[in-house]
Amino acid sequence: MRIAVRCDASTRIGTGHLRRCLSLADALQALGAEPRFVIRCHDAVAERIMATRRYPVIWLSPPGDVPAPVANAPAHAAWAGVTEAGDVIETITALREWVPEFVIVDHYAFGARWHMTIRDALHCTVVAIDDLGDRALGADILLDANAAADHTAKYAGRLASGTRTLVGPRFAALASSYRSAPRYTFDTAVRSIGIFMGGMDEHDASGAALRTLRNDVGFAGAIEIVTTATAPHADALAQACATDGNAALSTDLPDLSAFYARHDLQIGAGGTSSYERACIGVPTIAVVLAENQLTVVPILTRLGLVRGATIPGIAATGLLSEAGDLATVATDLIARPDQRRVLAERSRQLVDGRGAERVALSLLGNRMTLRPAVLADASMLHVWRNDRSTRAVSINGDAIDYSDHLAWLAAVLASQTRQLFVAVVGTLPVGAIRFDLNEYEAWEISIYTDPALHGLGLGSKMLEAGEIAIMGAGDGDVVFHARVEPGNQASSRMFERAGYHFQQDRLRKVRDGRIER
Repeated sequence: MRIAVRCDASTRIGTGHLRRCLSLADALQALGAEPRFVIRCHDAVAERIMATRRYPVIWLSPPGDVPAPVANAPAHAAWAGVTEAGDVIETITALREWVPEFVIVDHYAFGARWHMTIRDALHCTVVAIDDLGDRALGADILLDANAAADHTAKYAGRLASGTRTLVGPRFAALASSYRSAPRYTFDTAVRSIGIFMGGMDEHDASGAALRTLRNDVGFAGAIEIVTTATAPHADALAQACATDGNAALSTDLPDLSAFYARHDLQIGAGGTSSYERACIGVPTIAVVLAENQLTVVPILTRLGLVRGATIPGIAATGLLSEAGDLATVATDLIARPDQRRVLAERSRQLVDGRGAERVALSLLGNRMTLRPAVLADASMLHVWRNDRSTRAVSINGDAIDYSDHLAWLAAVLASQTRQLFVAVVGTLPVGAIRFDLNEYEAWEISIYTDPALHGLGLGSKMLEAGEIAIMGAGDGDVVFHARVEPGNQASSRMFERAGYHFQQDRLRKVRDGRIER
């Protein structure tokens, strides 16, 4: 499946849009998709990032003269460097012969006109990544991985009827390394502090934070600052760290998870990095360096996941109007390990590092296939079955001992009247479905997904694929039964949408295998 990704990075735009698109592309590629990027040549920032990655890139021409303002254009229209109409024509021309099935666009400069023109010209599904909710969107799917009090209210009047939404931090597109990256180990003392203000840090908030920690807070421990070689203040930061003597500058780290985990306190800008730090579970002081970060930092502050702060001399941080200054907030957190522990524990519950995988499965779930289960699946199936969320809706809600599970699985695999399948998308196992031939000569169904992947519509696809697999084994009518625990409305709706009807204490469906096989 061909998937085009339209996004930009530059000194003005920053690197966050491109980096989260790369994380999503990695997840899509892992499921068998073929991503290709379409990026405008603003400066060397995007080119430097893409030089380290394996993805094909179509480079759009550099911006020329500043385009004249267009009526009703998105608020960030100038970020594109060309008119919205001009960009969409270039993008269509670049992709027309390649024929992508999806176009993912992560750009504040484009709205409904861009989305609809792309869809009509390329006959593709358009996925818009957004977090502002400040303009009309014409996408088929909206991805907004930010926390929000009410995403429906946020996008009221902005979405076309029928737009599918993937919203909230469970869809945060982090690099795959975050799934298994070591988490921060709490310490009552702040032994060292990390600072990351984004890939560009146009205002040198990093340098200002370093000075505040030394001069106003009196922190004498180690400090590590992360930036990129293309950041405008990289040289000045290098000099400041050399002069400090106990501060280090790390440049162009391919993965920040270890950096987040090795310090007892992080100071950083809002954006995708907020969810990276949350995943690692490190106490964080968050600042706002651009207006779009107001969709991130205030809500995380209200939820008690970060402490907000302003930095004197960095005007943009004043957008977070109700926050205390960095010196006051840092001094307080350093002295109060109980508060840091709360921040760490709450933030870790917000993000698990599988958001990009969930988005990819939401797009590619129709490519699901089934394979027969094997004994090597025992551990995976046991973890899924014993998860609290699975047991809560099971007929038998007790936890199962692994030795008992292993004996059960061996018996199922040896049986002629039981069929157990594992559902996979690409090579990723996502769930299991079992059919037991019961006393009514009907196939009774047991189905569950990987608990981390609930809510993606995978169960319905697994059910359809499983029915087809069973029908392939015989002729004539095939009867299916399912029993659902009272109160399990999600499963009841899934079976009813698939054509099942209640008959006494179970759901029932008949399919004619001679017609449908």
